[in-house]
Amino acid sequence: MDDQSPPLSSLDAFESWEPVLRLTLGDDTERRTARPARVAGRISQHGWSLAHRGAMSSTARIAVEGIQRALARGRVQEIAFRAEVRPEGRTMLGLVWPSPAVEPAVGYPDLGVLVLADGWLPEPWLRRPHPVPGAMPAPSADLELLERTLREWLPDAVGATEEEIAAAEARLDVTLPEEFKVLYRVTRVDAGDDFGDDFEEAELAGEAVGCELSGLEHLYAVDGAVRYPGWDVSSTQAACTEPDAAVQGLAGSPGWICFGTNGGDEFAVDLTPGPAGHLGQIILVDHEQSLGAELVADSLTDFVLGRMREERRNRVGYELLAVARVGTGRLETIQAAVHPALEVLSIDHWAGAPLSLAPVAGLPRLRALSASPGTLADPLEAAGLTGLEFLELGAQEWRVLLDAGAVPRTLKAAAVKVHDQDHLPVVALANEILALWDRPQIVQTLLEGDLGPAA
Repeated sequence: MDDQSPPLSSLDAFESWEPVLRLTLGDDTERRTARPARVAGRISQHGWSLAHRGAMSSTARIAVEGIQRALARGRVQEIAFRAEVRPEGRTMLGLVWPSPAVEPAVGYPDLGVLVLADGWLPEPWLRRPHPVPGAMPAPSADLELLERTLREWLPDAVGATEEEIAAAEARLDVTLPEEFKVLYRVTRVDAGDDFGDDFEEAELAGEAVGCELSGLEHLYAVDGAVRYPGWDVSSTQAACTEPDAAVQGLAGSPGWICFGTNGGDEFAVDLTPGPAGHLGQIILVDHEQSLGAELVADSLTDFVLGRMREERRNRVGYELLAVARVGTGRLETIQAAVHPALEVLSIDHWAGAPLSLAPVAGLPRLRALSASPGTLADPLEAAGLTGLEFLELGAQEWRVLLDAGAVPRTLKAAAVKVHDQDHLPVVALANEILALWDRPQIVQTLLEGDLGPAA
């Protein structure tokens, strides 16, 4: 991570922020009912996350662009702000500077995620494939048909030697399926001796196979860490492999060997298939997804011949066992979420009484809990969830855990959920949590000003 960014004196003037604050105040409903208004947002060198409706005024846009230029000059990627505006106009503005211990939240202006274990990834992005004893190639894998088809398409191609194929296997630490050995015996694809500076043959190879084909020296395994989306996204996701799945629900696998692309997504041969899959099946790793892959063909033979298929399964229903949301419009009780496969539990705002976490105590896979402020009957019950790696609570709930010395030490990341309460003390609270792991503290600059009474 980058070093902690120092405050920029060029952004110390309250007047620089006044148009931004007026924009985020919107219709100023809170102050017109004699209540303090609390707003927050983020501005980066190349964008912003500001809660406002309608078009941005020219005054606000000029202010935002001025802040962006100051960030660029100071080589600061982004700045978060939070403010409390009293009904009479007195305003306290807090500027929260980038910290190596904070991973910014995507798409909304909360403080972000506190990273308590540097370099640690959520469990699904570290998960290794389960062995599938007895996995076999699909019946459609036809070595003779595959070689005959490829040679008809590529009569002038030069194939790889057995030594080159063996070297690729040694580099990847896998045994390539026989179909792939057939493919590369027909064409080395992009080896310099084959095509020189003329890419016509490489294009023909891609047309023959059905994708932009890579040479042996460019084959690689999908690394789950590369697909890691950040704690705020990963804390709501789970990796699931159904008993009848053809593809394991993983972020990556040493047995997912990428051999081609459609221009954005990656095609891979799967050497670690799911329970209902085939050794050497062809899968698509979507660049817009951070978990899982899609089955596209049972074999390379099918792939080359255009015999595509899709995995037919009720994915959403199974994943609901691993990811549960309790609250308005969702599950009504925590008991309804209880299942041995539960990994992620979110408790949203709702009108009922606060809930007990007792029903989920002892669940073997529960690793992430997010509870909106006021939804827990006893925040100390969170301390009994011994497998948590991520915890998001309201400020008051964190205060209970901190005062009792009961913050779960299994945590790798944490977040403070702000709702209808003072934003400014959140940084001090977050620093208390960070101090338990001896992590760098967050720097906040406080500025005072006056926006005048509500209109």
